[in-house]
Amino acid sequence: MKSAVSKLFILIVIFLFSGNINAQDFQGKAYYFSKTTMDMSRWGRGRQMSEAQKKQMQDRMKQWLEKTYVLTFNQEESMYKEDEKLAAPVGGRGQSVWGSSFSAGPQYKNIKTKTFLQDQEFFGKQFLIKEEMQPLQWKMGSETKQIGQYTCFKATASRPASEVNWTRTNRRGRANDENNKKKIDSTKTTADVTAPEEVKMIEIVAWYSPQIPVSQGPGEYWGLPGLILEVSAGNVTMLCSKIIINPQEKTKIEAPEKGKVVTKKEYNAIITGKMQELRNSRGRGNGRRRSF
Repeated sequence: MKSAVSKLFILIVIFLFSGNINAQDFQGKAYYFSKTTMDMSRWGRGRQMSEAQKKQMQDRMKQWLEKTYVLTFNQEESMYKEDEKLAAPVGGRGQSVWGSSFSAGPQYKNIKTKTFLQDQEFFGKQFLIKEEMQPLQWKMGSETKQIGQYTCFKATASRPASEVNWTRTNRRGRANDENNKKKIDSTKTTADVTAPEEVKMIEIVAWYSPQIPVSQGPGEYWGLPGLILEVSAGNVTMLCSKIIINPQEKTKIEAPEKGKVVTKKEYNAIITGKMQELRNSRGRGNGRRRSF
């Protein structure tokens, strides 16, 4: 009963606010604060880190763990990128290289053509990550909460954890993983050996507002009957802090075109290979940074 009432309320809100959204020149800007938490117990290179050392590490990595983004959107397209005005300057050559290489580039979504594009630079080489947008299987809830002046509804979903895990691919761990794969228990049957590994899933919690009836959201998230104002997935939370509807100065939303076209899977493989190359170089005592 509560679910039916909440869905009826959503439809009423969408109807009341859709008049302003249907204009051809409609555009909005949403500012998000993104925060990533990190398990510091995985750091320390085999020794236990003190609380003071953990705090020092967190302070150093804050510029990568806490960022501000801007989502520029209309009814069909959106562009999500780091807010250049608030992006802190990165000090030192080493930090600049790592910061630009491992920060997500501008992400373009077109919900009409189901096109996702990401303009990405990695160690001086330009890539264009291209994927067909796959809708998440959202479960609509009746729970609500207020974010600013907007009433938001809760929706949940899950997706495979496909991100590259840098803390696990350490110099020794990589070789050990390869050796362990070769050591197969002779007592296992063929079915046991060929059985696919269990895919780890990440739970996603999103809060969307039908008061802004566009199917957009930060990053790769979309597909709800209202703008997503908050989303949590794994150790990452993105929260909208400001919304501007129909700003005086419009921003042209353009799909990126430059760079070598790759899929997400191909790009992750490139990153993993490069990281292994850098680790091998350090292992041989070569401190010079190699070209891509």
